[in-house]
Amino acid sequence: MKIRLSAFADEASADLAEQIGVLREERIPYIELRGLDGKNVSDLTEEEAKRYKEMLDEGGVAVWSVGSPLGKIGVGDDFEAHLKKAAHTFRLANIFGTEKVRVFSFYTKDPRADEAEVFSRMRRMAELAAEYGVTLYHENEKEIYGDMAERCARLLDAVPALGCVFDPANFVQCGQDVSSALALLEQRVDYYHIKDALADGTVVPAGEGEGCVSRMIAGIGKDTVLTVEPHLAVFEGYANIDRTQLKNKYVYASPREAFAAAAAALRAVLKENGYREENGTWVK
Repeated sequence: MKIRLSAFADEASADLAEQIGVLREERIPYIELRGLDGKNVSDLTEEEAKRYKEMLDEGGVAVWSVGSPLGKIGVGDDFEAHLKKAAHTFRLANIFGTEKVRVFSFYTKDPRADEAEVFSRMRRMAELAAEYGVTLYHENEKEIYGDMAERCARLLDAVPALGCVFDPANFVQCGQDVSSALALLEQRVDYYHIKDALADGTVVPAGEGEGCVSRMIAGIGKDTVLTVEPHLAVFEGYANIDRTQLKNKYVYASPREAFAAAAAALRAVLKENGYREENGTWVK
């Protein structure tokens, strides 16, 4: 069994050059792109993306996925404009050398009533992605259609082209029992975001919360990737990706220190589950 590590390195620094340095220091070979020098990845120009790709190549960091904000609009908001943004994002993914784009399933206050519209929109985005050789990976997130495990399963059934990203802390913060979510979804998960939370929503290092992170890793049955997403301290750009207040149990001197704590916690859980590090890959 092989596990590779990725990370949202923008939580360590807004500066991409510093992000690359942090990933090398933490022995994390992949990046899930989200914030680069103060801009969201989907807002980059193609020329900026080409320049950043050169920096990543020179730094020895590969792009695992584009952590896009696609699908983080209201289910009744202008979708045609959103499709244009999606097409641009897929072109950027091509430039960055990845076929993976993380997406969401639209904010809704009435998931059942909006289900047909959500499914229609997700199908159209997936079809457009396929034209660019890109696959969409849906992440469970607060207040969107797919915030609970049962609706994630319904969405994956309705849109077979979708992949699945499993975020245990987001489930905790939605009141979803993570053990039940794993039982329903773990055979369908393509990769994982690693963050953990207490029952009241407070974010803690992996293994300290209700996210069943150790149980989750123990149950992995195929080679996969774990993306470190610390959320252990407010970082530049947080307000642009989450509408809720971030609650933390611990205080860190800097975003870099918080990132290091998150990476160390994940490494500890991997070791507890019998994995050992070999040349940047965790094997068992």
